[in-house]
Order: sequence, then C-alpha cells, then structure tokens
Amino acid sequence: MAEKKLKVTLVRSVAGRLRKHKACVAGLGLRRIRHTVEVLDTPENRGMINKVSYLLQVEEA
Repeated sequence: MAEKKLKVTLVRSVAGRLRKHKACVAGLGLRRIRHTVEVLDTPENRGMINKVSYLLQVEEA
C-alpha cells in the first residue's frame, strides 16, 4: 500500500526566524520561497510542519 504524502510549499521567508525553525524548514527539504516538495505523512514530518506552519502551505498530494 502506498504511503500518504503531503505537498509542502514555503510561502514566507525564514530570514530572522529562530534557528530551530530554520532547521525544520531545511529538514523538510525546502530551500526558497515558493519551493514545493512532497514529503511522507509521518509523525516526524508532521511535527516539523506544525512547528513552522506559519511559514508553510500544506496540501494532500
């Protein structure tokens, strides 16, 4: 069975953000504004998404 994926897009800049928040964005594989990646819907990825949700747009892939 295929695992569920999430489509994550960085919509706000990481400039001036907390170091841990920048690390979460990098951990999701996002590099620049309007960059979109697909990540697996795991508890680890959900935690990073929840921590920096104010910077992201998330959709089900």
